[in-house]
Parts: sequence; structure tokens; C-alpha cells
Amino acid sequence: MRVLNRKLLRDLRRMWSQALTIALVVASGIGGFITSLSAVDSLELARDRFYASARFANLFAGVKNAPLSLAARLREAPGVADVQTSIEQVVRIELAGVTEPLIGQLIGVERRHPPRMNLVSLAAGRALRAAGPVRADAEIEALVSEAFAQARALRPGSRLRALINGKQRSLLVVGIAHSPEFIFAGLWGMPDARGFGVFWVEREVLAAAYDMEGGFNRAAFTLAPGAPAPPAMAAIGAMLQAYGGRDVIARSEQVSHAMLGNEIAQQRVMGTILPAIFLGVAAFLLNVVVARMVSTQREQIATLKALGYGNAAISAHYLKFVLLIVGAGLLLGIAVGKQLGYLLTRLYAESFHFPTFEHRLAPALLLLSAAISIATACAGTLHAIAASARLAPAEAMRAPAPAHFRRTLLERLGIRAGGPALRMTLRNMERRPMRSLMACAGVAAAVAIIIMGNFFRDAIAVVIDNQFTLGLRGDIVMWTAEPVDDSVRLALRRLPGVRHVESLRYASVSIGNAQRRERTILRGYAGRPELYRVVDMAQRETLLEGRGLVLTDRLADKLGLKAGDPVRIEVLEGRPRTLLVPLQATVDEMFGLNAYMERRALNRLLSEGDLSTGFVMSVEPGAEARVLEASKALPRIAGAWSKNTMLANMEEITARNVRIMSTILTTFAVIIAVGVVYNNARIALSERAWELASLRVLGFTRAEVSAMLLGEMAIVIGLALPLGMLLGRGLVGLIAELMKSDQLHFPLVIQASTYAWAALAVLATGVASALVVRRHIDRLNLVEVLKTRE
Repeated sequence: MRVLNRKLLRDLRRMWSQALTIALVVASGIGGFITSLSAVDSLELARDRFYASARFANLFAGVKNAPLSLAARLREAPGVADVQTSIEQVVRIELAGVTEPLIGQLIGVERRHPPRMNLVSLAAGRALRAAGPVRADAEIEALVSEAFAQARALRPGSRLRALINGKQRSLLVVGIAHSPEFIFAGLWGMPDARGFGVFWVEREVLAAAYDMEGGFNRAAFTLAPGAPAPPAMAAIGAMLQAYGGRDVIARSEQVSHAMLGNEIAQQRVMGTILPAIFLGVAAFLLNVVVARMVSTQREQIATLKALGYGNAAISAHYLKFVLLIVGAGLLLGIAVGKQLGYLLTRLYAESFHFPTFEHRLAPALLLLSAAISIATACAGTLHAIAASARLAPAEAMRAPAPAHFRRTLLERLGIRAGGPALRMTLRNMERRPMRSLMACAGVAAAVAIIIMGNFFRDAIAVVIDNQFTLGLRGDIVMWTAEPVDDSVRLALRRLPGVRHVESLRYASVSIGNAQRRERTILRGYAGRPELYRVVDMAQRETLLEGRGLVLTDRLADKLGLKAGDPVRIEVLEGRPRTLLVPLQATVDEMFGLNAYMERRALNRLLSEGDLSTGFVMSVEPGAEARVLEASKALPRIAGAWSKNTMLANMEEITARNVRIMSTILTTFAVIIAVGVVYNNARIALSERAWELASLRVLGFTRAEVSAMLLGEMAIVIGLALPLGMLLGRGLVGLIAELMKSDQLHFPLVIQASTYAWAALAVLATGVASALVVRRHIDRLNLVEVLKTRE
């Protein structure tokens, strides 16, 4: 074995603990990088394959009831390659033994003419059979979405009841299915697989139930390759006006696709920022360790040069030392990233449902990880390695010049507090200000990452409190298929157990300013509501009484609007209307691009009577099930959901996922803290061993000597804690801003418990590192240490 290779192995054996901590920091960075981006790659691959195989449509439109003959005209719209019509209805579902409200979306499938887009694929069971003569009381075969089937333990042969156009019908589950339209399962963008299911039934059966033979209320469009969407959307909207539908949306606005795209974008942010922090800390640690090695091995370098080893060979020797550490971290990071990426993919599979969804670790991602690791090693050590190459043999044979000591800053300011140990510690830190500063920054980064990992728990708690406690104060929300006279509210108020009922009015609109337009729901609430309020991110209520049109600030910014500007509102339901309304105010809200008005003012604006499309109810304790059961007898109520049920369904998945993320990030942050604190303490011990041994000979106790060294560690941690808390808040703000989307804006809120947990985790890390270093101090061989050449 070559001389330099034997030396390399001896150095690694002697510094194994420092090498291990650095490798763990590198592994954390690479592991986080691979975890996030491999899960994103897996999501994108599953999405793209499913979209291609299922021929996912490019545009979607809804109408009230249009004749099938209209499809031929729609196919002639500019850029349209194909049109597919269907019938869809939202109904109430009943399942034996389940008391909470269930919502089902029925989609008519024509078996005689198989669909050409949005193909439904079977995961279990069989396909639908072509319907025979349609009977009003016949059992209806149905395929059910996989998400709902898994949540409710449904399988082929299971039976349910559905309230279809005011009549109870039996549904027989014959198969479990997937569709590209419903990769994300939820009602109105909320993850609620337990309360919302999709059912595909024979089209003729659904048409007969709703008197829509020869008609359709939903259309999907495939565009010709390269055809722009806006002209097609405008032409389709114009053709659908006479049938109560101008609501044409692109794939980007389709709920399932938008939620999936939003998750991919957020995970890319997490997979970029956090690994950069870890690898930056690793580069710093490598620089400190290699610089210390070069400093302590000056004689060895001089001897090697005198024996004929050139600068290139010596530089390569130290570079191999670094690359072995980083290589070990890379391999461990790949292994950790692969396992965590698989776990994250499994978690995604509970919210996003594909026919095939497997974790994929792309070779390109592995190569990129290796390149990043090598770049980290080079960036952290090139300066120190270059210093070893510059040493001339004669210079290296001489001991380094004694350090230049001077009074500390506190002493120059006249502050004499503290004993000799404290002054010596401060003086040593001032001798190497950059190292001390970087040590503080490394520990602060660990604090910041722990804060960020627990921030999502805090933010989700605030979102839930904002939306389900402060905003929605009622217990049950019901809605109708069409706008109804507000007198329905009185019938609901008479149901046993109901305390109060508040009316809502929703209208699909397109809001615009010049060339900018956004499709949204104009929500009509009570002017001074008790049960459903508009609450901003600061948890302040915005009253709608007398305020006119109110937009969320994100929607106003997107349209370039400010208070006082005229807003053009195109109503996308009922008869064609375009209204010009001044914007009265904006509200900083967490969810969506929303528009609000007082309900009666909205009805006046639409020139309609006192109409409502939904109702919020507060009920007596324990009366929720009775109210929901009694509401089934009201023919105008199309569906209902319980706040408590939806909240429980959301928290079941969300709380667990947040706990997992918090645990992983906290573990990674602790590794950073150990790497920084332990390495700095060990390097300080090796540099000051002669000094500490001398003090022991002069009569200082082990505790006093340890205090001089560990005091520096304590000062670094003490300075890093407040710095890390500030850095954590800044990092959280950056993450929240980068993750902001049309669907959600996380509130910038960090609970005191999160700061406390971050501080305790880092302090515990510091104590554990101090105990290890104290053990090394206690084992110092005074005779060997004092045999240092002067």
C-alpha cells in the first residue's frame, strides 16, 4: 500500500468521530434532496402516464341541459379536435352504519359508445353492463372511486343508497375505478376521501332519473396539437350561452390537476432550500477540519515534500480524505433518501390516486446528487488544500508563529466581569472571529430548520382555527341544486334540534379588469353573520353589510385592482349578464381567489328575488344526526356536510403527515447541531491541548479546564439560539411566500412552543456533545501532550 494511502487510513481512524458527523450532515442534505425530488418525479411520472393513457381532456364546460346535437357544433370550434358529452349530478349517499353525511358525484358512462377521453380504468371488479329497460326502482350498477372505496371499506358487491332527484335508489358496487379527473379526491378542494365519492353509472339510467334523455350537462374537449386554448374557450362559451353555461375552464383550473400541481411545486421548494442549508454547513465543517489537519501536519507535509512528493500528490491526498467522507455521506444520503422518498410516495398515495404509483429514483437524480456532493467537498476544502500545497519544506519544518493575543473587546471597553477562564475563552474566540461566526451560523441553521419543521403544524392549526372555528361557526352546511326561494330557510329552522339558520347565495362568475380575467364564485353571506363569517389572516372579521364587492387581496393583485376601481363581472349561470361594480375593499384571506357581497345585495345585483343556494345551521348538542336524517325528506336540499366530520377527516391525514415531516426535519436539524458543536469542540481541544495540559499541571482542576473549552461551546449556542429563531422566522416567511398559490397561503405564525422545542433540542445536542468532549478532556495524557516541540 502506498505511503499516502496508509497515512489516509490512519487519519480517518484517528478522526473517525469528526468524519462521521460531517458524513451525517452531508447525508442529511443529500437525503432531503433525494426524498423531495424523487417523490416529485414519481408524482409527475404517474400523472403524465395516466393522463396519456386515459386521454385526459384539455378543456371542460358545464351547462344546465343542452341537446346532444350541440356536440357537432362544439366540435367545429377553433382548435377543438374532439368533444365528449356526459351527464353528472351531485347526490347524497347513505351507507349502512354510517351516520355522517356522504356526498357522491354521479357520472353517466355510455357503454354503447365507449368514451374517447377521460377514460375510467378498473382497479378491481368488472365494468358496467349495458343497461336494459330502465325501471325507476331498479338497482343501479356503479363503479366507485378508489379513494372513497378504501376510506369506507367498499368492494365489489357492496351496496349503498343514493338520493337521486328526490328518490332513494340502491347502488350496487361492481368495480373500483380510477379517472384522471379525480386523482385528488375531495369536495371543493378539501381533502375528504371519507365524505366524498365518485360513482360512474350507466348514462341512460342517470338520464332517465333526471329527465335528460337526449341531453347533457357536462362536456370535455381535446384540442388539436399546438392549438391555443383561449379562442376555443371563447367560442365554446358563446355556443353554450343559450343553455345556461359559459363556464369553460382549462385543465390548469381543473380541481384535481390544480391540487396535484400545487403539491409538486411546494415539494420542489422544500427539496431545494433545505438541502442547500445542510450542504452549506457541511462545506463549512470540511473547511474547518481540513484546515486544522493542514495546521497540525505541517511537519508531515514538509517531510513528504523533502522525500519528493509534489504539490499535486499532497493536494490529492487531502482531497481524497475529503471525498471519502463526502462519499460515505453521499451513499448514506442516497439510502436514506430512497427510503424516505418511498415513505413520502406512500403518503401521497393516500391523497392522489393513480392506477400505478411507484417510487422512482431516476439515475439523473443520483448523478446530480453526486455532483452536488463533490461540489460541496471542493467548495469547502480547496482553500485549505491550496494552503498545504503552498507550504515550502523549510517553512513547514518550523513551528507556526505564536498567535497574537490582545485584550478582548470587553476588556477594551473596561468590563472586567468574569474570571480568567471566561477572559481566555473570549480571547480565543476573538482570535478566530470567522470560525466563531460560522459556528454560530451552523447552530442557528439547526434551530431554524427545527422551527420550520414545526411551523407547518402551527400553520395548519391556525388555518383550521381560522376556517372552522372563527369563520364557520355553524355545525351543518346544506346546499340546493338550483337557487331557491329563501323561505326554505324557515323549513330548515323548524327541523328538531336546529337553533339558527343562515342563508347563503353562490354564483359562478368571471371577474375581470381590462385583459385580465379570473373565474371564481361570488359568495353572498349575511351582512352581519353569526354562523359563516369572512375572516382574514390576522383573524379579524370583515363585515359585508353596506360594503359592496369585496375581493381577496390575491385576486385583486392578480387582476391589477385596488379599492375604488370598477370591476367587470360576467355571470356564468342563468341568463347572460355583464355587470360593472366598484371594488369596495380587499381582504387578506388564506384560501382561494374569492369574491364576496352581502347576500341581499348580490340578489339585487343579479336582479333576482330573495334567493339562496345554501344554508348554514347551528344545532343543539347531540342533534346533528337527527337534523341530517330529517333533512333527507326535503326535496330541494341536494346535499349536506358536517363541519365536525370534515374536520375529523382532514385531521386524520393532515396531523399524521405533519408529525412525520416534523420528526424528519428535527432529526436532520439535530444532526447539523451535533456536526457543528461537536466538531468545533474537538478541533478546539486539539488546538488547545498543550494549553489545557499546562493549566492542569499548574493546579487547575478538570472542571476548571473543561469550563475553558466548553465555555466556548456554551457561548456559541447562547448566541446561536436567538439568531436561529430570527433565521427560522425568516426561513418560514420565505417558504410561505414561495409556497403561496391560488389555493392556499400559509399564515406566517410560529407558536412559542415551537421556539421552545427548537431551543431544547439544540441545548440537548450541546449537552450531549459537551459530555463526549469532557470525557476526552478527562483522558488527556499530560506527559504526551506536553511533549510538544517549541
